[in-house]
Amino acid sequence: MSNADSPSLGQAGKQSMAPDRTTLADATYRKILWRIMPFLMLVYVVSFIDRSNVGFAKLHFLADLNFTDAIYGIGAGIFYVGYILFEVPSNLWLQKIGARKTLLRIMVLWGLFCAALAFMQTATHFYLMRLLLGAAEAGLFPGMLLYLTYWVPLSRRARFTALFTASIPLAGLIGGPLSGWLMHAFEGVAGMRGWQWLFIIEGLPACVLGVVAYFYLNDKPDHCRWLTPEERALVTADMQADQAAKPKGGGHSFGDALRNPQLYWLAGMGVAVLVGTGGVFFWLPTIIRKAGVHDIATVGLLSAIPFAAAIVIQYLNARHSDRTGERRWHVAIPAIIAGIGWIALPSVQNSIPLSLAMLTLVTAGTFSLTGPFWILPAQFLSGTALAAGIALLSTLAGIGSVFSPMLVGWLSSTTGSLATGQYYFGAWMLVGAFTLLLGVKPKPRTAAA
Repeated sequence: MSNADSPSLGQAGKQSMAPDRTTLADATYRKILWRIMPFLMLVYVVSFIDRSNVGFAKLHFLADLNFTDAIYGIGAGIFYVGYILFEVPSNLWLQKIGARKTLLRIMVLWGLFCAALAFMQTATHFYLMRLLLGAAEAGLFPGMLLYLTYWVPLSRRARFTALFTASIPLAGLIGGPLSGWLMHAFEGVAGMRGWQWLFIIEGLPACVLGVVAYFYLNDKPDHCRWLTPEERALVTADMQADQAAKPKGGGHSFGDALRNPQLYWLAGMGVAVLVGTGGVFFWLPTIIRKAGVHDIATVGLLSAIPFAAAIVIQYLNARHSDRTGERRWHVAIPAIIAGIGWIALPSVQNSIPLSLAMLTLVTAGTFSLTGPFWILPAQFLSGTALAAGIALLSTLAGIGSVFSPMLVGWLSSTTGSLATGQYYFGAWMLVGAFTLLLGVKPKPRTAAA
């Protein structure tokens, strides 16, 4: 071997010892995943349990307080009035003050308002507490989606987003059996009904989590101590590459978000997402009970089945979306499946196994589209426009969530059946898929980085 060859061999040895960028990226985003995702998921699980536990509580408090399904529908829907009014300001404020302070405010307030529902006595009390609960939670979901854009590049984000949004069916998986057990086990304790203890016990942990979030999270990766300088540099470079790859037709300002027509087409699918999600959480316990299950603890256990299936399908759909780089059809096809399931549900309403099968189809379809759906705005918006766009999309979508529970509650009270409401949910899922495919531009298929 000549001496001339020695430097090149030494250089090659050094290069072989240096980590490949892909290996470093995989390790870095795996570290980010395990650092922030479990906590974000825990926050949103608690959030959705507190938001939707009213679906279980209603099985008892309707009779205790002499409420009708129409009153329940108004209370379920009015949550979104407060949510909508404060959604965009909350997300813009998060961009300025960071996730830690935002979560502290949101979680402490929503925990207190959830617990306060235990002491309602009139329909007015019910409406007011639900309105305040919505105002307190405003900005949580779009804020967490925005938070992920600070840490994860677009090519990897569908899987991260799907894991985060898996908190919703996970909340159903945990919250159903938990709510049923709490209402059964605490019935009569200290002279209070089980549904009252449900609101108190499931509400107060949010206050504790808000304080923990302030000390545990980092607002952005720039100065976090648990990433090495090399890892921070890699994340920064990936974020800059994402910004450089934005299409020229997109935008960076709040006005750009307002002027982008794709956002409004996307809102049609957004309405379907929230209408479908609300349909599952607010009415699934009632549907199971009407199928012939009367024990509240059994209703809780059976309600976990659709959510367990949804968690698996949601992850698989998001993983395939990231691998192919395709988003639109990974949203539209599950929406169509959920729509068909809703429309078929009334025909099997008197069979417990068939009702559970249709509810599983509906729940899996509804939740499996959420990962690809919520990253679509990042394909044509960035910066302040992305923060405002995600919040605006969530706000526009939330409008449907205001009126849907009210409408379905009124239909249930006047017809004595949930069938018309189920047709309504199914129609929205199909309409949402149509508006998405019609108005949102497809992107070239690219493999994940």
